Amino acid sequence: MKLCDIQQVVNNFLDVNPLNRVAGWGEVPIYDYPLLGVAAAEDALFSSLKEETAVGPQHCSPAEWLPDAQGVISYFLPFSKKIREANRRQGIASDEWMIGRIQGEEFNNALRDELVNYFAATGYTAISPARDSRFTVINRRSSWSERHIAYIAGLGTFSLSRSLITRCGSAGRLGSVIVNFALTPTNRNYTKQDEYCSNCGACILRCPPLAITEEGKDNAICSAYLDRVLARYRPKYGCGKCQTGVPCEDKIPLAHG
Repeated sequence: MKLCDIQQVVNNFLDVNPLNRVAGWGEVPIYDYPLLGVAAAEDALFSSLKEETAVGPQHCSPAEWLPDAQGVISYFLPFSKKIREANRRQGIASDEWMIGRIQGEEFNNALRDELVNYFAATGYTAISPARDSRFTVINRRSSWSERHIAYIAGLGTFSLSRSLITRCGSAGRLGSVIVNFALTPTNRNYTKQDEYCSNCGACILRCPPLAITEEGKDNAICSAYLDRVLARYRPKYGCGKCQTGVPCEDKIPLAHG
């Protein structure tokens, strides 16, 4: 099996699944076609995620999720221009962004399931940790970090706001599937964790609760703000101001590195 075959399966799913469309938006999707990357299950960086300075000891390796794991497929789903543009204004997240955050994640889960089922139908075994009953989040640290997995799979590097900057920018959602067959790993065209970030500080000015400084993002402040948004707009919530109206919204900033 080749990555291009998997890319076609994913693209087709974006075209036909109704969760990628919103009533009243016409043919405008929630997500544009995604980026896919691959990491070898035995990549040493997976072990490094167990360090306290990374994700933490609760983070599971691919083999802990799937004993015969050989590869990890990671993907980045870029939000469509409609969603990104609507969220560029200051203040509370736009309705479009909140829809993208909630219905968009429903679609993301459907895509995870679609890939697992597709691989099963072709004779392989696959698992999506985010859809597994063993998946946990303790003290805001998960047992499988989609952002860190995407970094290992060559999709991008971290920003000052701790978003992942890909060649399609940072405004979007991430997902991954562990498989028991080998694929050629994607080259990591970077050597530093924040290589694509220009440190321009635009995300600092965009953050409503002031959770971002020159030193990075305070996750506790960010999470508390999202809790307040959820309490007011339930079941919708979200923010994404640090991912929109910034140079890395839909591309790698020119002055990175």
